[in-house]
Amino acid sequence: MPYEMIAALMFSTMLLMMMTGQRVFGIIGFVAVVSAMALWGQGGEQMGFSATMKLMKWYPLLSLPMFVFMGYVMSESRLADDLYRMFHLWFGRVRGGLAVGTILLMVLISAMNGLSVAGMAIGSTIALPELLKRGYDKRMVTGVIQAGSSLGILIPPSVVLVLYAMIARAPVSELWLAGLMPGLLMASMFILYITLRCRFQPHLGPELSVEERAQITTAEKLRSLRAGLLPFIIFGAMMLPFIYGWTSLVESSVIGVAATVIGAVIKGTFTRKVFEVATRSTLAITCMFMWVILAALSFGAVFDGLGAVKAVEALFVDRLHMGPWTILILMQLSFLLMGMFLDDTAMLVIVAPLYVPLVATLDLGLPRQDVLIWYGVLYTITCQIAYLTPPFGYNLFLMRAFAPKEITMGDIYRSVTPFVGVMIVTLGLIMAFPQIALWLPHLIYRN
Repeated sequence: MPYEMIAALMFSTMLLMMMTGQRVFGIIGFVAVVSAMALWGQGGEQMGFSATMKLMKWYPLLSLPMFVFMGYVMSESRLADDLYRMFHLWFGRVRGGLAVGTILLMVLISAMNGLSVAGMAIGSTIALPELLKRGYDKRMVTGVIQAGSSLGILIPPSVVLVLYAMIARAPVSELWLAGLMPGLLMASMFILYITLRCRFQPHLGPELSVEERAQITTAEKLRSLRAGLLPFIIFGAMMLPFIYGWTSLVESSVIGVAATVIGAVIKGTFTRKVFEVATRSTLAITCMFMWVILAALSFGAVFDGLGAVKAVEALFVDRLHMGPWTILILMQLSFLLMGMFLDDTAMLVIVAPLYVPLVATLDLGLPRQDVLIWYGVLYTITCQIAYLTPPFGYNLFLMRAFAPKEITMGDIYRSVTPFVGVMIVTLGLIMAFPQIALWLPHLIYRN
């Protein structure tokens, strides 16, 4: 049987097995090990062992549990309460101002953890009740929180970009910097959409009542600014030493954890329960990520051995005569389609062995290292879209778990439509103008 057919059989078998509802890492690892033994016989099973050793030796992976722990400590200790109060005081006078403040809150939360789930938990427990109580449209506010929380996987320190860095063998520091400007661009576009929508449909985001505005003094607003210092202190303490080369990625992640815990202790919200919940959740999430990466490395090793990447490249370029940009667009469209049914880690595991080496060979007018960095940002934005696209978007079900009963699943599905449109526009801009993502890494590391 030709190797191309074997690769296609592996891929189709994996997709069919996923319909059984079993664990993604179990299915991918099973297909990889069985295929290796069938192809190369005795010794083929060692591919999985080799992948394990490669995983255990990847030192930057130690940062993964650190960032996950940061996110859960922040969520469980409610460090964002004062931040939302600050945005409430400063933006409440504007139509849609609290929704804008919620997006800004999500940006700051994203800069402290790198997880979507932490932003969703904080937004749903702090912002959602306030927005509904003040008469905001339920569909708008659920869309705001879901879209805003997805920024956590794009704005550094992004856990998803750490996983991509391992598979693509790209520097995490440059990937993080590459995600910052697109993340801020997307947040700005969210804010622009909310502002314009509330201007033409004022009932969607009413301003504060006259009585409430009268109770907000200038002194109180100035005092609330102190609440905004905490995320900047945490972000600065963690990122600046790393960017300037004073600390490694792992050391910076430890600094971030220490700063977050100290902030919670000073605020008086770091309890035994917070520590226990954060630790247990971190262990569960980290083990899941480790198994997924292990399965991805095993599957990728078999694909490399088959020469599947070269076969796919030959199919697109030599047989179908597609240009590099056509191939890139088709790759992103396939991500969008898979995102309707799979989460970000599953997508990365399934297609990374094919797409990452393939995109590195395309003549896109950029150096190979820049292409890998840029494509990491494109992949992450597509993951954000996948989080929000029905029927199985990750954030859709998280919102259903957090939202009150009056918000139905239909409301949640419809709420994300305009924000998905904004994300697709942002994706198109980053594809058309790669320097939006590459400018900051070049400024810091290439001068």
